[in-house]
Amino acid sequence: MTDTPHKDPNRTRHTVVVPASINMVSLLGPADEFLTRIERAFDVDLHVRGNQITMHGNPAEIALVERCLEELVTLIRTGQGISAETVERVAGMLHTETQARPADVLSMNILSNRGRTIRPKTLNQKRYVDAIDNNTITFGIGPAGTGKTYLAMAKAVQALQGKEVNRIILSRPAVEAGRSSASCPAP
Repeated sequence: MTDTPHKDPNRTRHTVVVPASINMVSLLGPADEFLTRIERAFDVDLHVRGNQITMHGNPAEIALVERCLEELVTLIRTGQGISAETVERVAGMLHTETQARPADVLSMNILSNRGRTIRPKTLNQKRYVDAIDNNTITFGIGPAGTGKTYLAMAKAVQALQGKEVNRIILSRPAVEAGRSSASCPAP
């Protein structure tokens, strides 16, 4: 890449300086894997030299990339390691144009045990956890595999450990998923 301005007026160049306290390998990933994922998620060309990241592209996309880098730096500062999945989740949240900060969503710890921390991975999971915190009863409805029971049990164990409750009762509906009595013949 060159430092000459683009002839296209819709493309600009912007440079971000990453604080010296941040390890660039932690931010960019091994073999620049995280950098590549950022380039794929946003329509911006990135060039790194030392702790300076130069971006070429649409000003709106450049602003999103700059915010993405800020969120990743914040996650690194909280002591969390970032992964390729984290980079994709941050980029996805930024594309949804929500007011929630991805670093706040991804750094919210619910429960830690044996070195493993349970935390929401998406904005909707954070909203679900917040609803559990703010309401006596919370109904979680949605597709299988989205973390409803997992997060609810983590919050229940957290309440048990914090002596907010003295027992956990797990209740699930007695309905088979994907089958209805009208469409299936009796065995």
